[in-house]
Amino acid sequence: MKKLRLYQRVDCHLCEDMAIHLDALRRDWHFELERIDVDSDMALKERYHSRIPVLEDADGNCLSEYFLDQSSVLSYLQSA
Repeated sequence: MKKLRLYQRVDCHLCEDMAIHLDALRRDWHFELERIDVDSDMALKERYHSRIPVLEDADGNCLSEYFLDQSSVLSYLQSA
């Protein structure tokens, strides 16, 4: 099963929007979504600062920043 990581922050409307779109995609595509609060870890907070939400694949490759790039995500999900 494919895995995605969503780096987000509490009370971030862009983060919630991306999560809603990802949940809709999960109805048709089976993938695991790990939601990570960047404020829970100082290193993550420094790394992502205001660059959230960020969606990465299991290898740490960025698929989307700020807004969901659905074509990028679907390309990843369709890959072998």
